[in-house]
Amino acid sequence: MKGIVFTQFIEMVEQQYGYEIVDELLTNTNLPSGGAYTAIGTYSHHEIVCLVVGLSKRTNIPVPALLNAFGRYLFCTFSRVYDHFFEHFHNAFDFLENVDNYIHVEVIKLYPDAELPQFTTKRLDEKRLEMISNSERSMGDLAEGLIAACIEHYKETASINREKLTEDAKSERFLIVRAS
Repeated sequence: MKGIVFTQFIEMVEQQYGYEIVDELLTNTNLPSGGAYTAIGTYSHHEIVCLVVGLSKRTNIPVPALLNAFGRYLFCTFSRVYDHFFEHFHNAFDFLENVDNYIHVEVIKLYPDAELPQFTTKRLDEKRLEMISNSERSMGDLAEGLIAACIEHYKETASINREKLTEDAKSERFLIVRAS
C-alpha cells in the first residue's frame, strides 16, 4: 500500500484526535516499518489495519466507522492535491465510472508499484450506478467513504447500498442511487 495512505491516516488522526494519540499509536503498535512513513514509500496494508484497530480501541469507535471516515478524509486530500484528476468530470457518476480507466491509470504513472483495487461500473439508468470492487485488502468501508465523499464533492445527494459478493469481502457491490 502506498505511503500516501499512511501519511494521510496519521494526519487525519492528528487533526481529529491530537498528536498524543498519534504518538501512542505509533509507539504501542507493532509495525514492521517502525511507523516511519513517506508518501512515496510502499508498506504492508496490515500496518494500516493495525493502526485502525489501535485507534478503534483507543477511541471506542468501531473499525468500519473509522475506515469510512478515513475514506472521506482521503478523498478530500486527493481532490485537493490531485485536482487535475477532477476537472474532467462534472458529476459523481462520471467520476466513479472512470476510476479504473482514467484515475488508476494516472496513479500508476505516478506510482508504478501501486497495488490498486479494481472497479467495474455499470450505469443502470440516470439515477443508479453499480460499482463492483475487487481488492485483496477487503477494505469496503474505506471504499464506501471514498464514494460518499465523491458524491459530496460534486454536491450531489445519493444513497450507497453495499453487498458482499464473496465471504471474505474481497469483492463487493456498491449500488449508488441518486436522490430524486
